[in-house]
Amino acid sequence: MQITINQDLALRMIAPEDAEKVFALTDASREYLKEWLPWLDFTKELADTKAYIEGCIKGHEANSSLSLVILFKNEIVGIAGFNAINPSNKIGTIGYWLSEGAQGHGIMTKTVKALLQYAFETLKLHKVEIRVAEANHKSRAIPERLGFMQEGTIRAAEWLYDHYVNHVIYGMLVSEWQQQL
Repeated sequence: MQITINQDLALRMIAPEDAEKVFALTDASREYLKEWLPWLDFTKELADTKAYIEGCIKGHEANSSLSLVILFKNEIVGIAGFNAINPSNKIGTIGYWLSEGAQGHGIMTKTVKALLQYAFETLKLHKVEIRVAEANHKSRAIPERLGFMQEGTIRAAEWLYDHYVNHVIYGMLVSEWQQQL
């Protein structure tokens, strides 16, 4: 599966052959990503990324998640997709990360917009959520820019190495997406 966003940007299902590139990108961006992502200490070697990709494939096969590599000018620059898909409630939760070197090109805003279209038009979801650490203003700007509603805050929602962070929950309903078209 591939979603072409424009001539420079596309999303593609993560695959086992991506392991080396994804691990290298993770490793090169480790300190940058560690500020907001809790899994870096569990991704210390190539085998960890291979296990992650296997889990992504199983999640897709179970229709419970969808992990995609972000391709910018044919190079993997990050991961985005649905960390969770709840088919009975028709709700998907988007997650994403982008390497430090790929920042500043509007990649993630375009990626999340494409994921919204896929969620509502292909997966036929009713709602899409994004959960972001309260102080992660760069990441919060994405759902805010795309017209998500801020629905609330979950206190101490995530352990980040040595402290808890609150999560702000953003949501968009299919009807709100359709009004933007």
